[in-house]
Amino acid sequence: MDAAKLKRLRERYADRDAFDGDDPVLVRAAQDVKSPDGRRSLPYSGVATFLGLPHVSELAGLDIAAIGVPMDLGVSNRAGARFGPRAVRSIERIGPYHPTFRGVPRARLRAADVGDVPFQSRYQLEQCMKDIETFYLKVKAAGVRPLSVGGDHSITYPILKALGREASVGLVHIDAHCDTMGSYDDTKFHHGGPFRLAVLDGVLDPERTIQIGIRGAANMFWEFSHASGMTVIYMEDFARLGVEAVIRKAREVVGSGPTYISVDVDGFDPAYAPGTGTPEVGGLEAREGLAILRGLGGLNFLGADVVEVAPEYDPSTNTAQLAAQILFEEFALMTLGED
Repeated sequence: MDAAKLKRLRERYADRDAFDGDDPVLVRAAQDVKSPDGRRSLPYSGVATFLGLPHVSELAGLDIAAIGVPMDLGVSNRAGARFGPRAVRSIERIGPYHPTFRGVPRARLRAADVGDVPFQSRYQLEQCMKDIETFYLKVKAAGVRPLSVGGDHSITYPILKALGREASVGLVHIDAHCDTMGSYDDTKFHHGGPFRLAVLDGVLDPERTIQIGIRGAANMFWEFSHASGMTVIYMEDFARLGVEAVIRKAREVVGSGPTYISVDVDGFDPAYAPGTGTPEVGGLEAREGLAILRGLGGLNFLGADVVEVAPEYDPSTNTAQLAAQILFEEFALMTLGED
C-alpha cells in the first residue's frame, strides 16, 4: 500500500468514532441514530416494537402510526397470520438508515408503534371488519398516516374504507393474487376479495390501481380486475418487462394523487417467504420487490401495509425478516421518499 496514502488515512480516521465523518448526509444520519448517552441503541433489548419505534398509546402528535392488525378469519387456506404482527415486531436490525433515500425515516417525522387494533370478538369476521374501520377512522381523523401489519389481506378493505371515505385512492399492490374475487362460502368478506369490495364501495379507484406479481391457479377469478380497469402485471409480464419498466408503469398508473401500498408476502417466491397461508411458486425475488418499492419515491402515499405473515410456517424467520424490511421500505416512502 502507498505509504503516503496510508499516512493520510491514519490522520483522517484513526481517532474518529462511528458517528464522525465528512459526508454531511452520513453524519446527519449517524447523529439521528445516536442515543442520548452517545451510543447506539441495543437492537435486542427492551420491548419489541415495529422497526424499533417508540411505543405510545395515543395518536396525538404523531405523523405516522405503526399498527398491528392481528386477525386472520378471512383466510382460505392455512391460518396463522393473526400472529404476523408479533413476528414482525420481533425482528431487529431493520434500518434505521435507508441507503437509497440516504436518511433516517424516524428522524424526519413523528412516528410510533401504537399497538394493535382492539377487536370485540375473535370469532366474528364481520365484526372485525367494523372494528378495523372504526379504528382507522380515528387514525385518519387525527391526521395520522397508518403503517400496518396484518393479519390476512381482508384487513385492507376496512382500512381503505376509512382512508378513502371522502375521495377514492390509488393503489400499488404486490401479491400473487389480485384479491378481486366475489363472494363464496356465503360471505363477501375474505382475503380473496378486499379490492373488489373497495372499488364497489367507491373508496378505491381501479384506474389508479396496479397489481404486481400475479400468478397461480386462482387466475381464473380475476376478471373484475380487468373489467374495472386495473393494471395487472402477471409474473410473465414482469419477467418480460423487467423492474425498471414496471416501476415506470406503476408511477404512470397511480400518478400524483393519494395512493396506498399493500404488500402480501405471497407476492414473493416461497424461497423468500415460506411463512404464509397461500404460497405460490415462481414469485418475485426479495431484491426485485424492494427495488420496485424504492422506485416509487416522491409519490403521495397516505398509508401502507404488509400482510399474510404466518410465522408457524416460517421456521427460518425469512418471511418475518422480509416483511419487516418491506415495512421499513414503506415507512421510508412515507417520509424520506417525499424529499
